[in-house]
Amino acid sequence: METFFDLVQQVQKQGLCHRCGGCVTFCTAVNFGALELDQDGKPRYGDMEKCIECGLCYCICPEIEEFEEETRRKVAWSAPNGRIIETSVVRSADAAVQEKGTDGGVVTALLLHLFDNGRIDGAIVTRPAGPFMRRPSLAVTRKEIEDAAGFYFDTSHGMKHLSDRYVTYSSIEKFAPMMKKGLRRVALVGTPCQIKAYRRMEVLGIVPSDSIQYCLGLFCSGNFIFDPESREKLAAAHGFAWDNVKKINIKDSLLIHLDNGEIRSIALEDLEFMKRVACRYCPDYSAEFADISFGGIGAPEGWTTVITRTPLGRAVLADARDNAVEELDQRQNPGYASGALAQMQEAADKKKKAARDNRGELGKKPVSIKG
Repeated sequence: METFFDLVQQVQKQGLCHRCGGCVTFCTAVNFGALELDQDGKPRYGDMEKCIECGLCYCICPEIEEFEEETRRKVAWSAPNGRIIETSVVRSADAAVQEKGTDGGVVTALLLHLFDNGRIDGAIVTRPAGPFMRRPSLAVTRKEIEDAAGFYFDTSHGMKHLSDRYVTYSSIEKFAPMMKKGLRRVALVGTPCQIKAYRRMEVLGIVPSDSIQYCLGLFCSGNFIFDPESREKLAAAHGFAWDNVKKINIKDSLLIHLDNGEIRSIALEDLEFMKRVACRYCPDYSAEFADISFGGIGAPEGWTTVITRTPLGRAVLADARDNAVEELDQRQNPGYASGALAQMQEAADKKKKAARDNRGELGKKPVSIKG
């Protein structure tokens, strides 16, 4: 039986750990408490003597092939980019949510719709915690869901609070307080690796998967390390100062919104030197195991490309149409949905190819791990 020790050898030491938090989440939820996350979000032994060597932490990891086929069957996954029922381009029907949210605030709008209609008791999201930083949070009120919206570069805390974590990164460690609160109807908003770790728990039939009702996945180009040296290099190369940055966002490039209204577009290839090591080996761009996937690519400014992947996801979006969200008028561009899907598929194919190429190099040279 493989244990966390094997996970360290096969995943962490190879630079493949995505820090999704799945292994620690399960261990904490069932009160073993052998594992914990360090200050950088990396799993480690907290108390080795508490480990019962059940091997479930090993099976949960999205990098481990065990239970891969079962996980795919669970969501009726199909090549090349997972099951796709419908592609839409939508935004929040609430102007305030549009303004605060990312790409039209669709994720926030759907969470509020589910909460207001009594379908969820809370949501696992991330909240701003300073410049370049978001922390995992369990939102159990309408205001907490609203406060989690957006990709804002917050300078109000002062530059001393700059973090080396890119704003999209979080972990699913908030499963633990969810269990303690006794919540049984929760929505999980996460990156592809986080969604897949949850699906593994679901396949294995272990807690706390029975409390998650909806999986909302985010398109993900990768997570980036914004250390002082990298920030300085990026600003110098693209002619802006971080003190003048108002908001950042990702579509098919990194968009830097400045206080004066200018937008600097930085190609994602220019961020490779900042990318977290494990992201170079991840093949999932579009959250292929989610109920619904979201991203800005392929959509006009202020709108979101939305892919429903399961009947449950399709029902959620259908119920929210003409109420919580509005769809881009097809009369403006009859091919908008197919065009958005094509752009998503192009980005997904590119990420899969890069992952294959990078994995092919794993055994040829040592992996230098940054972050």
